[in-house]
Amino acid sequence: MPHGTAPPDPWHPPIEDLHPATAHFVPLFAYEHLPPDLAEVSKRFAELAGAIMADCSGQETSAGLRKLLEAKDCIVRAYGFAGERR
Repeated sequence: MPHGTAPPDPWHPPIEDLHPATAHFVPLFAYEHLPPDLAEVSKRFAELAGAIMADCSGQETSAGLRKLLEAKDCIVRAYGFAGERR
């Protein structure tokens, strides 16, 4: 690994090993940009997505990942709104 380069995210397999339709979802499950409390919530979905991506691919996998992404977005927003009300 070149000096100054961060190691790959541990939650997903190497992107070059993924079908293009599956690899498309890798950056969409990133959570490093979120505040720590929301990143922890999002990380759970990223880990599940990574396990799915490592095990299977195809049209139904893409559909399932899309729905998981929608669920992740909703839950992260819900936690964010809950934090604002505290």
